[in-house]
Amino acid sequence: MRDLSVIVPAYNEAARISVTLRSIASYLDRTDRDAEVIVVDDGSTDATVDVVRSHARSFARLKIVPCGFNGGKGRAVRMGMLTANGRHRLFLDADNSTDIAELDRLLAAAHEEPIEPAVVIGSIASGSRLVERPQSRLRRRLGKVGNRVIQHLVLPGIGDSQRGFKVFTGDAADKIFPRCRVDGWAFDVEALAVARGLGYHVLEVPVAWAHVDDSRVRPGAYLETLSDVARIARDLRADRYRLSERSVPRPPDVPVAMTLPGRPGVSPLPGVADPRAVEIPIDPGNVDQR
Repeated sequence: MRDLSVIVPAYNEAARISVTLRSIASYLDRTDRDAEVIVVDDGSTDATVDVVRSHARSFARLKIVPCGFNGGKGRAVRMGMLTANGRHRLFLDADNSTDIAELDRLLAAAHEEPIEPAVVIGSIASGSRLVERPQSRLRRRLGKVGNRVIQHLVLPGIGDSQRGFKVFTGDAADKIFPRCRVDGWAFDVEALAVARGLGYHVLEVPVAWAHVDDSRVRPGAYLETLSDVARIARDLRADRYRLSERSVPRPPDVPVAMTLPGRPGVSPLPGVADPRAVEIPIDPGNVDQR
């Protein structure tokens, strides 16, 4: 088992993901962690895969997991978490709005806890001290309203549930993410709700963050998210997450085995619409094939 798995969900990120990959490579070189980097391609139609492949020599272990179609960020993160084998599993946004170096802040805070938390989440809820570039006033207002609803229905006491920088222990990830099924923007609300339902300690830690404009977040995304949050609350009450059970079946859209680099074959993703999907060929010397 690796010390760290870094999961980067990516959809049409050709123009932005290079900065993120360079930052991750620099951090891993500096800290000398035994790490793997997993980029989950969420059905990109641009050159995202080619850009990631061009960075392969910067990493000891780099995987690209193809979703086969654009199924949503929640699905991509879920696939990455359950493909990973790290003792700690971090997912961060491809736009580098929070740099991977903030992981040190999260882990340091975790070690100070009397009981080490299974989930540590980056947050800007405590104020603007670490916010390098804020969102627009409208987005901040919508975010505050949405957070009040999320806290009231699902996650009381968590001030910022949807920042794209969260680390899970491997044990917690293996129990949380098979239960999750929200593919849209409320996926992390669901993951945190399931974590709490399973009895895991969730720690919220302030991180440095800079807003990056993203035209893919449609105006209706806020309403869709709140609709999903309401459904999560109903599913919790009905115990549809099977929180009393020790384990649940592996989701059908998560690969159990990866196709070897450059080797044609059947899709390793049962249920994925595109049967041509295979693991993206990367320099075999830089890819963990286990």
